[in-house]
Amino acid sequence: MATKGNTNKNSVFGEYGINRTVAALLEEIQSIYRSDSFPWIIGYSGGKDSTAILQLIWLAIAALPPEQRKKQLHVITTDTLVENPVVAAWVNASLERMTDASTEQKLPFETHKLVPKTERTFWVNLLGRGYPAPHRKFRWCTERMKIEPSNDFIKSEVQKNGEVIVALGTRKAESHIRRRAMENAAKDRTRDKLSPNPTLNNCLVYAPIEDWTNDDVWLFLMQFKNPWGYRNKDLLTMYQGASADGECPLVVDTTTPSCGSSRFGCWVCTLVDKDKSMSAMIQNDEEKFWMRPLLEFRDKFAVSDSRSQRDFRRMHGGVQIFNGMPVPGPYKQPIREEWLGDLLRAQTWIRKNGPADVKDIQLITLGELREIRRIWVVDKHEIEDSLPEIYKKATGEEFPDSRMTDDLPFGNEELELLRSLCGGNELQFEMARNLIAVENSYRTEVKRSGLFEKLEKTIKRSFYEDEEDATQWALQQSLAAESAAEGYPAQDPQIQPVDLQGQLFEELAD
Repeated sequence: MATKGNTNKNSVFGEYGINRTVAALLEEIQSIYRSDSFPWIIGYSGGKDSTAILQLIWLAIAALPPEQRKKQLHVITTDTLVENPVVAAWVNASLERMTDASTEQKLPFETHKLVPKTERTFWVNLLGRGYPAPHRKFRWCTERMKIEPSNDFIKSEVQKNGEVIVALGTRKAESHIRRRAMENAAKDRTRDKLSPNPTLNNCLVYAPIEDWTNDDVWLFLMQFKNPWGYRNKDLLTMYQGASADGECPLVVDTTTPSCGSSRFGCWVCTLVDKDKSMSAMIQNDEEKFWMRPLLEFRDKFAVSDSRSQRDFRRMHGGVQIFNGMPVPGPYKQPIREEWLGDLLRAQTWIRKNGPADVKDIQLITLGELREIRRIWVVDKHEIEDSLPEIYKKATGEEFPDSRMTDDLPFGNEELELLRSLCGGNELQFEMARNLIAVENSYRTEVKRSGLFEKLEKTIKRSFYEDEEDATQWALQQSLAAESAAEGYPAQDPQIQPVDLQGQLFEELAD
């Protein structure tokens, strides 16, 4: 192992050399560890920075006498369920090896793989509820899929222990924003090297490599052997194969850099124009050919014509106008059904044609499929119950859950007849279908309170002739509201407030 200092003038190893610098840091870690009784939570994403801090902490704790290794060290990683499959496999294997090594070495490390709640996952929101693909002005993925799982774990440990120390591989050199955030947090320190988390009470953040450069991280990983038995050179090879210089960090608050600026992250990420890491992996390694369907599928909805594929109504059913046009709402039913079929076909193809280690790959879990089906049928009243048929066509297998089928009021033939009676008008068909679904959901209820409110809401959602009619109606309502707010009576009969409930129920009665 080399003892000379790094030639980079910005390197933390420049003054004393890597050996002395690392030895001093190990002593610092040991001192903080022994200073109280609070457990540690170490964020591990499988990338270079989190590997470096975990390796430092592991080496420090292993050097302590057994009687001083009393505090638990929780190693947590957040699996969004849409991670880059190569990185996900690396992380899973790493966690297994850590567990074995911790037991063998009699160390107090415990690994945890955290996942978002089923109702909060990417596919449940995109394909189930119809959320638009995440973009910079609507980044709904980070909060649901990364922040919540890690924060829930941290809060549970705080509740049990009163306080926790969270060790993260964040570095000031990552970006100017990161540097400012870390420097501002340092101003509020009540203990040396420990900064209070701005959003989590009784949570102190420790960043052992906060002043390290990118080169420092790699120099340390290449010169210090991985203590749980993994090869850091393999990690470097994975980075080189993806032409990567970043990673998707453990995210515990909104100040942490998003995965959109990282090389490794979710393979479905639409916060970047192109998934350069996956493209590089496919290009640089012939054995990664099986990832091509993922790249093609991701690009399909990342560059899709969002406006034409989305409902002109918002999620709540109302029409919101911006610059004279409706603000698009959730993806339409045919689009969601098409994309689910594409995803399942990609999964089936990879299982059939990919190497042995991806034969059981899960691009979408059974739990997610069940929740998507529930949202479609129960929440959106799409009583066609199309998911089982989509699943069968894409996989060649029966969907392993027959529930809901017996509760549906109509079969496909009856629905097609209803559609024909509506003369091809999709909004009329939707209204009729949804009214039937709402009524059917109350058929076994002893008390039917709330039924009329739901029927009224369903009617109001679909009483327009088409998108143009909805736009004109929304503009009229907006003008009427502006006139009322300014104290002027709305004289134009075209923009008078409308008794929608009375008129619509009269029309239905006729």
